[in-house]
Amino acid sequence: MNIRSLTRGDGVVIGAAVVLFIASFLDLSSFDCPTGINCSRYNAPNAWDSLGLLMSVYLAGIIAAALIIVSRATPGRKVVGFDLGQFGAALSIFAVWTVFWTIIDGSNAGAGLILGLLAAIALAGGAVATPLVPALKAPLMSASGPKGVQPQYGGQPQPGQGYGYPGAPQPSYGGQPGQQQPYGAQPQPGQPQPGQPQPGQPEAQGSAPQAASGAPAGDFTPFWFAVPVARPLYGEDGSPSPIAELAPGTWYLAVEQRGPGLIAQTQDGRRGVLQDTTGIQRG
Repeated sequence: MNIRSLTRGDGVVIGAAVVLFIASFLDLSSFDCPTGINCSRYNAPNAWDSLGLLMSVYLAGIIAAALIIVSRATPGRKVVGFDLGQFGAALSIFAVWTVFWTIIDGSNAGAGLILGLLAAIALAGGAVATPLVPALKAPLMSASGPKGVQPQYGGQPQPGQGYGYPGAPQPSYGGQPGQQQPYGAQPQPGQPQPGQPQPGQPEAQGSAPQAASGAPAGDFTPFWFAVPVARPLYGEDGSPSPIAELAPGTWYLAVEQRGPGLIAQTQDGRRGVLQDTTGIQRG
């Protein structure tokens, strides 16, 4: 799984799961040692001494966090009819419910129960609020984009940025090396047509753009792009379930235009339709 696909809400979920694991080793109850009695040999039980509490609170919370994170890597996967993320969120709420009533029912709750309750609340809150709160949907790690200012899809490219992998200066289709023409634009007067050599350059160099494009000037030219936030990639057959998720900070190849969307190819070779192209960064 690409770590850049994680959001801030996922970071809250992971942190809460770590705290839950630590709390499982702490005392479930506290006590006051009577005066004159040596209580150093008394060990208060922890969650690992109570199987029911361990499974229904601490391990249930950790499993819930794992399901939520895995759902980011494999969107659309379901367990008994529920999406993995939804199943994990429900399990985290169950952990909060159990530990809350355990504290209410008992007396002298120890650090293990109190810290477990706080971690379970944070876990459930992160699981439920992440799809709803924009601040939690932001990427956990900032994407390291290519050098220079990147134009948005459909905008004017900057000098020095050509088609191809970001950061690699390449001759653009029908233009000067290091310059890029917008998709569908005609060459300006005085510019050589695709396949014609540049003035003062050998014939082999002038024919390089034509060999690279292999298409007329009006056809779609593949380009690299990155998404500002995680976005689903749907199958080319029109299936409503996403086949992958495009993560910020990773470059993908746009191979075809389909209506307002793009046919994108992931790094593992899967192809699908990116329906929302708003604000994508071209390389």
